[in-house]
Amino acid sequence: MNKFLILIFCVFAFNANTMEKETTFNKELFDKAQSDGKVVVISSWIKYCSSCASQMKVLNKAKNKFDNIEYFTFDVTNKEIAKLFDVQFQTTLLIFKDNKEIYRSIGETSKDLIYKAIQSSI
Repeated sequence: MNKFLILIFCVFAFNANTMEKETTFNKELFDKAQSDGKVVVISSWIKYCSSCASQMKVLNKAKNKFDNIEYFTFDVTNKEIAKLFDVQFQTTLLIFKDNKEIYRSIGETSKDLIYKAIQSSI
C-alpha cells in the first residue's frame, strides 16, 4: 500500500510541474513579425520537461508586460524547426531583432534574467 501511495504522489507531483505545451511556431508568422519590426521570442520544449514549463510560465507573463513582442514555442523533437534555428536542447530561448538572433540561452528559467534579456532587446 505504501508503494502505491508513493507512486500516486510522484505522478501528481510530476504533473503539477508540467503545463499544456503546444507548438505555436509558424515560419510565415515569424517572418511577418520580423518584417513588422517586432522582437521575436522563441522557446523550445519537450513533453514532461519541468524547466520548459517554468520558462514558459515566465514567458507567458512577459507577453503581457512587454509591447511589440511576438512569442513562439516549438517541440524540440520537431526536426524541421530545430534545424532552422540550430536548436538541440529543450528550454532553449532565442530572441530575434532586426532579422538577427541577438540572444540565446539554454535552461534559463529565472524571471529576472529572462525579463532582462527581453528588455535589452526592445
